[in-house]
Amino acid sequence: MSAIVVNEGLIHYEALGRGRPVIFIHGWLGSWRYWVPTMEELSARQRAYALDLWGFGDSDKPGKNYSVDAYVKLLRDFMDKLGVVHPTLVGHGLGGVVVLKFAAENPDWVDQVMAVSAPLAGEAVNRPLAGFSGNGDSLARLMPRKAKFPEIEMELFKTDVSAVAESIQSVMLSDLRPILPPLTIPVLLVYGANDPFIKPPDPKWLRFCDDNVRAISLEGAQHFPMLEERNKFNRLLKEFLESGGDLNSIELKDEWQRRLR
Repeated sequence: MSAIVVNEGLIHYEALGRGRPVIFIHGWLGSWRYWVPTMEELSARQRAYALDLWGFGDSDKPGKNYSVDAYVKLLRDFMDKLGVVHPTLVGHGLGGVVVLKFAAENPDWVDQVMAVSAPLAGEAVNRPLAGFSGNGDSLARLMPRKAKFPEIEMELFKTDVSAVAESIQSVMLSDLRPILPPLTIPVLLVYGANDPFIKPPDPKWLRFCDDNVRAISLEGAQHFPMLEERNKFNRLLKEFLESGGDLNSIELKDEWQRRLR
């Protein structure tokens, strides 16, 4: 296990491979662990990092610092401490919101961003996430019936439930739509076509974005495309990494739905 200490406490992370850096950030269910298959897939050509946010996995659980802004600061501290420069950021759910806001606030620090199953505004969060109370075994009940993965289930007991509840409320109060169109770095938004938790962005809004912002829906996936459609997701991520910033060069496969605009 690897860890660094910043002012707020210990941040756990793992790293694989050599090459240009990619940083993975998990969502509300699980931890760094569900990124392992993707990290292994990339490790021949990329230096892949995955970290646990405050309140999740093996990072500290301070009972505070569970807002989107606190997690953006955590990511900046992580990159600064390890000397990671110009990475590709990949975030899922909560992590997707974090990487998008980080890129908007620190565009010179990032090469490109992939946000997976990320709500761009509070209204995109469906029940039961929007009504999550944090009582009893509520975390286990959030797991979609068709998405039972040991990489997620084995980490649930480590989670500070208040980190889930408070970060959901923080996301519900946020709206990333005004900050994405001004970005000039490539931004790929990926959604599961059958996600019970998150609504994809309105295609009308996407028309206001330049060619550096694209949204793709993966047929057959719910909230965890990297696990539910592992091969498709890894191929898409590899194409994104190799696109050289030209999102129009990403070839849509037959099993992927059309872009959302």
